[in-house]
Amino acid sequence: MFWPLLALALLLLFDYLFTPGFFRLELRGGNLYGSRIDVLNQGARVMLVSLGMTLVIATGGVDLSVGTVMALAGTVAARLLVVDGYGFIAAVSGALGIALLAGAWNGVLVAYFNIQPIIATLILMVAGRGVAQLVSDGQIINFNDASMVFLGNGHFFRLPFTLTIVLFVFVGMWALTRQTAVGLFIEAVGDNPVASRYAGVNARLVTFLAYLLTGLCSGLAGLVASSNIKSADANHIGLYLELDAILAVVVGGTALTGGRFYLVNSLVGALLIQTLTTTMYARNISADIAPMPKALVIIAVCLLQSEKARRYLNQRFTRHQSAALPAITPSRAQP
Repeated sequence: MFWPLLALALLLLFDYLFTPGFFRLELRGGNLYGSRIDVLNQGARVMLVSLGMTLVIATGGVDLSVGTVMALAGTVAARLLVVDGYGFIAAVSGALGIALLAGAWNGVLVAYFNIQPIIATLILMVAGRGVAQLVSDGQIINFNDASMVFLGNGHFFRLPFTLTIVLFVFVGMWALTRQTAVGLFIEAVGDNPVASRYAGVNARLVTFLAYLLTGLCSGLAGLVASSNIKSADANHIGLYLELDAILAVVVGGTALTGGRFYLVNSLVGALLIQTLTTTMYARNISADIAPMPKALVIIAVCLLQSEKARRYLNQRFTRHQSAALPAITPSRAQP
């Protein structure tokens, strides 16, 4: 966790010195507002998706459809609320149900049909937005339901309610993976699926569960995203968010090859990426240019986490110091 925290601390220090007003907080209506609060509020979507993505990557897979599942869940919720006239509970249940169904679809393709994860999830990534367009009839569905709006815009203890959602999901995920054997099974499958099967682990069921939980996290993120803008936009909700989620997990130290995973580190990685995004927008950097500095920062953090890269830099630094030192020759004693 050291390197992601260091990168986040350095970025915050940069904002403190060079981004005016970044650390200013205001109390309006009993709630806190400011750039740092925006980072937490907007970063909730990345954090939610990153928690699920961590489990999938820990199994040695990847899920490219999380952004699409977000759009699908948000669209289903808005459709049930506005077009079909259902209440808040039914809308949320339907959205999370479709998200679980999407996660189960990916899990079945990967775990039971042995389709490569990148291909299996790419299918849903491409087709899912088309399904969302069919659900919404190609329209952006606006809503004003108070309970639905509260998910992405409400406050709890003066902080955005989205943080409460992230906290509950994290605690539940941590309890499942660290207080039961599920986490050990996930790491075993990611390290060596064949050996884990010989050891008695149901590798297919573990992989299926990871994709199922990722679908659930993506559905929650979709509800938050649609609530935040009070509408369901099947084209833009969750667009490219899968890339931020993968980067957050990798920056957090979970290897793409699978194995040991770190939920807390993934949250730190998500905060780093969202802070970087907010910083660039606060400094009037165009959204078209923003991915370039973001990529440079992510590469730098990943290199610092690499033991081989650190060893190389240490050797170069030591060699440079040795070359800079003046040569000392022993003096001869005078007769």
